[in-house]
Amino acid sequence: MIARVQTFTLLGVEAFDVSVEVDVAEQGLPSFAVVGLPDAAVRESRERVRSAVKNSDFKFPETRIVASLAPADLRKAGPGFDLGIAAALLVSSGQLPQDALRGCAMAAELALDGTVRSVPGAIAMAERAGELGIEKIVVARDSAAEAALPAALGAHHCKVVPIDHLRDLTYLGTTGEPAHSSRDFELGDAVPRLGVDLEELRGQPSLRTALEAVAAGAHGMLILGPPGAGKSLAARRLPTIMPPLDDPEAMEVLRIASACGQNGWRSNGRGLHRAHRPFRAPHHTISPAGLVGGGTPPRPGEVTLAHRGVLFLDELGEFSRNSLEALRQPLEDGEVTISRVRHSVCLPSRFVLIAASNPCPCGHGEDSPKCQCSAQAAQRYRNRISGALADRIDISLSIEQPRPEDLTGEPGESSATVRERVVRARQAALARQGCANAELGPSALREHVPLSNEARLELTAGHTTLGLSGRGHDRVRRVARTLADLAGRDDVAAEDIDGALAFRRRSAK
Repeated sequence: MIARVQTFTLLGVEAFDVSVEVDVAEQGLPSFAVVGLPDAAVRESRERVRSAVKNSDFKFPETRIVASLAPADLRKAGPGFDLGIAAALLVSSGQLPQDALRGCAMAAELALDGTVRSVPGAIAMAERAGELGIEKIVVARDSAAEAALPAALGAHHCKVVPIDHLRDLTYLGTTGEPAHSSRDFELGDAVPRLGVDLEELRGQPSLRTALEAVAAGAHGMLILGPPGAGKSLAARRLPTIMPPLDDPEAMEVLRIASACGQNGWRSNGRGLHRAHRPFRAPHHTISPAGLVGGGTPPRPGEVTLAHRGVLFLDELGEFSRNSLEALRQPLEDGEVTISRVRHSVCLPSRFVLIAASNPCPCGHGEDSPKCQCSAQAAQRYRNRISGALADRIDISLSIEQPRPEDLTGEPGESSATVRERVVRARQAALARQGCANAELGPSALREHVPLSNEARLELTAGHTTLGLSGRGHDRVRRVARTLADLAGRDDVAAEDIDGALAFRRRSAK
């Protein structure tokens, strides 16, 4: 008899349908084959399933067994098929009733003693199960809270059945069937608790102003300065002043964290879930695939893990040129497309880029008496930052070492105070155009960022002086729109254009 059960495989951060079909032959030499383009982890499920069945008071059929994962031309990866294969095997061999798998999907790994383990991607799998009209999805108890999120937030309804052991499959479809109950769900974290505060950034007023504009408009920023000037300190405090995630954004963050096995979500035991904006700071030795995603099957990179959050690239000039060039598409489009022979995967990557770099190899800058670098060495170091990448960064800022009296003086405004202004500015942008200012396209710029004659003359003069490209011209208008929002102005004034141009002037020498 052939038994079937629905399960899923992850490609990127999306779940794709996989039908597990198991045939236990009445006769034949003992064998256990798994077909359907399985990877090593899926092929090894034969041994996990065999031991789990035997150690769960079931009988493993000593005959010819074939487990097919359809569609056969889709590569399957990971241990999430274990539970589905074992359940279909038990039904096919007559140890579970045929109705046990009706309207049911499964996604879990099996330990050798039959214990059920969680697998990445429970949120995406539960969402896909609901879209297919599947009544319930069986997962490990550790995954139940994640899997229950889509239904609890009004998405496609799919009952979550958490189990701890393979023996619990005997309760499916009975009054003893386990159930997951969660009442209170809240995704966004109104006040992020990251253990840092913007008031710790002292002696850098221009950097504080730029950070506020970055948070309000979701602009990218390049910070140039000597070691110890506060570049890393400022970048790590940016999430504390960014607007809170709304429910759709928080769901995107949680879905990515779930698919990547990251601890991007948390629960207090009563079903309360909170998501915070991610902060990713990869080392400069990272490969292009590690940064933007890749592999077979395709897996998300750092730009996707930083979606709706901050990607901090410290010592930008030390990153490989291939890695920096790979950032072009995600910065421009907010997504990464990874194409392989059999399929293409689109990964979200709408992040705020904060890059930091020393002005020269020694770090002090050519204007400093401490600098020992030749003019040619300093120029070669600056040239390692791709011009095409720098043109896609809205704000460039050069900073110096803070003065001693600034470091011992009164602290600046706290993150909570700055965050209030940022939230008001972001809400004004969303009410006006439905997106952050950094996401405005050329046509939206003409509609939502009209310029007065004074502002137009200021922009024209600055364009000529700085030699802006067409892309740079538009980015100045976007930053000016953010500065106007922070000031509470409906129209972009000449002083907003001048402020945005100043952020382009403070670039590498």
